Amino acid sequence: MATLIPRRMRGLASLAEALLTPHGADRYLELVDPMLVRRELRGRVVAVRRQTPDSVTFRVRPSRAWRGFRAGQYVRLQVEIDGVRRTRCYSPCEAEHSGELEFTVKADPSGLVSRHLQETTGVGTVVGLSPADGEFTLPSPRPSRIVLISGGSGITPVLAMARTLVAERHPGEIVFLQYSNSGSDALYREELAALAAEHPGLRVIHAYTHARTGGDLHGLFSEAHLERAAPWFREAQTFVCGPPPLMSAVSDLYGREGLSEHLHTEEFTAAPLTFDTTAAEGRVRFARSGRECDNTGKPLLEQAEDVGLTPEHGCRMGICFSCTQLKTAGRVRNARTGEVTGEENEEIQLCISVPVGDVEIDA
Repeated sequence: MATLIPRRMRGLASLAEALLTPHGADRYLELVDPMLVRRELRGRVVAVRRQTPDSVTFRVRPSRAWRGFRAGQYVRLQVEIDGVRRTRCYSPCEAEHSGELEFTVKADPSGLVSRHLQETTGVGTVVGLSPADGEFTLPSPRPSRIVLISGGSGITPVLAMARTLVAERHPGEIVFLQYSNSGSDALYREELAALAAEHPGLRVIHAYTHARTGGDLHGLFSEAHLERAAPWFREAQTFVCGPPPLMSAVSDLYGREGLSEHLHTEEFTAAPLTFDTTAAEGRVRFARSGRECDNTGKPLLEQAEDVGLTPEHGCRMGICFSCTQLKTAGRVRNARTGEVTGEENEEIQLCISVPVGDVEIDA
């Protein structure tokens, strides 16, 4: 009898969903409380603070559908700006064992979503979430010696690693080398000091690239910096995330030392994509602008630009999700995975989505 009740409840839920078509139950539930939706991951902001003038740090309590993450992974966070849903990838910086998520976003002067989050995020704000993704994670079992290197807002995934290791009472040695322009830009300075005080195996070192005083080290990353911070780095596993110059400098050093296999990086690059335009057919309609064109077999981002539109975009390789738009009809092929999807009102990335026949985009 006990097993029949959940089945009966599921049946009633499915019946309710059918009766509420075409909008579905979630569209009505979110009018009562956006966190009640069943088919989408949501999170409610429960705390906000601003560590620096151009950043925002906020804690999110996810809905019951959340299945957790591994330290170092990223989440696609979704917000609505002027009636349009926008998606960006951010790495949670809380320990992976926590039931909540914490994000720190540094506002880019030209960044639509980062500026929106920095300026408008408050307690009670509801954001969309995706399942966690990414391979930049701590191995299991944990290495006995670990070096964490970050620069600027790249601190978030490696901070999640540090917090996770401290929560697990990692018995080995950990060095956290954080690069900032100066003390006023140093994110999580107090939290890192508290972590080091809590865990004797963790050593935190602040390097200031634009200031000559106030830090433990000064100037750009170098072998001398690493020798001072972790003289045993050749026997350690190293995890680094930060701006391209820092990533390149660390990668070059480890390459010269023959230690590339010991280095783990959060890369925002992807293999180049190729597109077969010979068998293209159908037409593409951009509904809001009223523009149409014959399908050329190129990604929808390029086809939109060919008809004079300027959709928001970033990486052009399917990583940053800046170009996410709503496909209202038709089928598209994901150029990275080869998967063909044909759901109505489906969010797709224009830069890697190729039309398969007629397609309509809400753009």
